Amino acid sequence: MGAYVIRTSLFKLATLFIISIVSFLIIHLAPGEPSQIDPLNPRFTQEDLARYRAAFDLDKPLPVQYWLFYKKFFTGELTSLKDNQPVFGKIWRRFLISLPLFIVGTIITWCLSFPLGIAGALRRYSVFDRSTTFLSYLMISMPSFFLAYILIIAVVQGFTLPFTGYHVPGLEVSVLGIETFGRGDVSPLFRINDRVWHLVLPSLVGAIGGIAVLSRYVRGQMIEVVDSDFIRTAHSKGLDENTVNYVHALRNAGLPFVTMFGLILPGLIGGSVIIENIFAWPGMGRLGFEAVLARDYPVILSLNFISAILVVIGTFISDILLVIVDPRIRL
Repeated sequence: MGAYVIRTSLFKLATLFIISIVSFLIIHLAPGEPSQIDPLNPRFTQEDLARYRAAFDLDKPLPVQYWLFYKKFFTGELTSLKDNQPVFGKIWRRFLISLPLFIVGTIITWCLSFPLGIAGALRRYSVFDRSTTFLSYLMISMPSFFLAYILIIAVVQGFTLPFTGYHVPGLEVSVLGIETFGRGDVSPLFRINDRVWHLVLPSLVGAIGGIAVLSRYVRGQMIEVVDSDFIRTAHSKGLDENTVNYVHALRNAGLPFVTMFGLILPGLIGGSVIIENIFAWPGMGRLGFEAVLARDYPVILSLNFISAILVVIGTFISDILLVIVDPRIRL
């Protein structure tokens, strides 16, 4: 087990190093550079432009820029080209805003996908199975932005309640010291209700597509296992239906989802650009979108590299869990 962990760790580190090089080159192969985004100022002279490029190491060769970027990245000295603010501070603030959206959406997706998929597999070709199949394909085919606008229209016409942003303006609360202002005459319970309400629509829109895909995957895996020889053997031994389905079948059908579980970590940093823009949710996806428009290379590369780190960590956790669940993988 120890040798497997060490070997896997070295492979993941090598993969991360290659990703860092490729992502850095792709960003710098794109047309233009940050110094061309402006007119930063109508009186911006060539000397000012040269100082600007030197301040952010844009005048150095690419290998030197690569070294300096990741040196500043790991020492926390990286600053944004757009506003000269620390990159990690900007990412941390948006991360805390995206985190509740990610957690709620993930919980909804996983808690609904498994019951729907398992029930569809055990009641194959029933009215329930055909109905969930139809709804799943409908949700897979429907773009998230279209569904978001339908829900927004329904909420506005039916309840006349606010739906954009992550709180009602003026009800800001302190989150780990990020926001220290807001009205003091509003009760904490009202603030909590306000945050929960604003979480409902974007979380639901983000989860519906995942529920549709994951439930079909659960159904397919469960059907494959239920039709296996060892399940028929379990039935022939006289085991009750629940033991066969929810102990023997579900345990074996769940092996692929150990791998999928590790891949949800990148959602912490990626978010959903479309959903966050529609609902004016100032999270990670919107930060990345704004950084691309501003050609803010430090923010773009930092988000990309952190996403890569989360992918590597997620797949590493999945590898270890798979070895624990199925020791044959070590061979």
